[in-house]
Amino acid sequence: MTNKFLLASALCLTLTGGAFAQKKAKKVVEEPKDPNEMVAYLFTYFNSNAPEDEQICYALSDDGYNFTPLNNGNPVISSDTIAYTQCVRDPHILRCEDGKTFYMVVTDMKSSLGWASNRGMVLLKSTDLINWQHSAINFPTRYTKEWKNVTRVWAPETVYDHKAGKYMVFYSLLKSDGGYDKIYYQYANKDFTDLEGEPKWLFDSGNATIDGDIVYNEADGLYHLFYKTEAGRGIFQATAKNLTDRWKKIDGHVDQTKEAVEGVGVCKSIDGKSWIVMYDCYANGHYQFCKSSDLKTFEFVQNTETKGKFTPRHGTIIPITRAEKERLLKEYGNYNQPILTGYHADPEVMYSNKTKKYYIYSTTDGTPGWGGHDFSVFSSSDLKTWKDEGKMLDLKGDQVKWATGNAWAPCIEEVKQKDGSYKYYFYFSGHNPKTDRKEIGVAVSDNPTGPFVASEQPIVTDADRPNGVGGGQAIDVDVFTDPKTGKHYLYWGNGFMAGAELNSDMMSIKKETIVNLTPEGGNLDTWAYREAPYVIYRKGTYYFMWSVDDTGSPNYHVCYATSKTPLPKSPLKVNPDNYNVLKQVPTDKIYGPAHNSVLQVPGKDEWYIVYHRINKYHIDRHFSPGIHREVCIDRLTFDKKGNIIPVTPTLNGPF
Repeated sequence: MTNKFLLASALCLTLTGGAFAQKKAKKVVEEPKDPNEMVAYLFTYFNSNAPEDEQICYALSDDGYNFTPLNNGNPVISSDTIAYTQCVRDPHILRCEDGKTFYMVVTDMKSSLGWASNRGMVLLKSTDLINWQHSAINFPTRYTKEWKNVTRVWAPETVYDHKAGKYMVFYSLLKSDGGYDKIYYQYANKDFTDLEGEPKWLFDSGNATIDGDIVYNEADGLYHLFYKTEAGRGIFQATAKNLTDRWKKIDGHVDQTKEAVEGVGVCKSIDGKSWIVMYDCYANGHYQFCKSSDLKTFEFVQNTETKGKFTPRHGTIIPITRAEKERLLKEYGNYNQPILTGYHADPEVMYSNKTKKYYIYSTTDGTPGWGGHDFSVFSSSDLKTWKDEGKMLDLKGDQVKWATGNAWAPCIEEVKQKDGSYKYYFYFSGHNPKTDRKEIGVAVSDNPTGPFVASEQPIVTDADRPNGVGGGQAIDVDVFTDPKTGKHYLYWGNGFMAGAELNSDMMSIKKETIVNLTPEGGNLDTWAYREAPYVIYRKGTYYFMWSVDDTGSPNYHVCYATSKTPLPKSPLKVNPDNYNVLKQVPTDKIYGPAHNSVLQVPGKDEWYIVYHRINKYHIDRHFSPGIHREVCIDRLTFDKKGNIIPVTPTLNGPF
């Protein structure tokens, strides 16, 4: 009996264990995630009162309180492509009633012109949160009678009017003939490209009333208007059953702080159980978030930390779906490129033996007609994080006596002196008003970041041309020290490539050594020389690089040829089977990667190419691609024969 019981028990245990094992081994199939489920919040904002920061930016959050900037904190829409003033502020975003269309309205304003300087707004429409159509409305020219003397049109927003079945755009308005700011409204047309009729009064609190935000609360069947008033200072509230009814003011502050605040935004939480209330503590440099279950009482949640490139000002948030979040991350995920903040071009990279740091010197970009007049310098200890060291040379004023502007395409060389100290020779292009031509000068310093003292006259004039060269400009200078001989050389030219040996003082060229190095043959799709020569030496070979096509073209790219001497006596010959260095990747929206410099990590056969590309939002010729460029870095490699392996420019860089 006992043996039979034990045997049966063992058999039962074995069978049971096998069943469990089979269950464990069974694959668990996850239910597909609903792409239309609301899973995150999108924050639209601008960053500061500086013109370069009065741009629309995005940030994402899973909880509605803690946000991470997208696109590395850079703008997602460039203001100079949409606004009269080329700057915008106060973005308000709204999901339309159809659930798939988005409206955004922004203040068309450059605050550096003054707080009573803006005259209108911009309407934007999108179905994917990435591509936006826009219409700028300038009130003095749009409404030439009653509103021609308007001095400001502030903080527009959009709300759906359930009774009218239209979208209302409301904003604060002030005329130059006195009075105070009041909230006015108009309805948008069907395509959200214009406003119907003329401004009509909506609300004011008896004194300056600005930064209105309206939400509809289904729980009480009322519209809730949140606004800033200068009387008593703070955020207040009013309600109405219909948008155009007389609004009833509600006692008490909405904001939960004694700080100066503005730019309130209210959003229903994803779970539908509460409201997120946010406002800009503009005098203290942070955002404050509160929550409310009934829009009557408000509870402080947190102050949002602002740091680095995330310094949000006066914005709004909306819930977004899983599909929308994934689309935004794909388009604006935080990449490591560009490596410098803002618009910069023609980067020159250098490692300093004195400071043990890397430096990039650049053309300051973003100015119409390539009209920048100063050069910037950035430093790094790891090639990843770059510190802005400021403007190191300015062609306006007394710093450079022979030039007045068009500060272009610099290069620099560190030279160790006999006493063990270092000198830095900085070469650059500038406009010489005496000749009305671009010419090349030099400035000298004891430190990589300056101060630099410029030569009294240019060291390469427009007349210093190789034999037989007529057109083109004396720009895009490169300096090279031959590691075999210690001799120094200068290369330059737009439309031609010239080369010459420098005198030992590094302050003048040996004019008798000027030669024409312009590569033979090619076309815009291959290696036809345009500008930006650059020379490196590796394992007995001199590599000559240059840029092809126009700097505003997506086809702007880098090619190369080789030589056994740093100053060959005849034009460079290109290997038709191996000449590409760097070119565009349209699938990644990388356009016009060229005008490069190259860095060899000291003591290693490790190389990097530093270049500029066209900002992807300016690739359209209408938006001046040639002056909206940004600096990037990627790895440069060679095959066993010493050929340059074509570089594929990346979004994340080499690290």
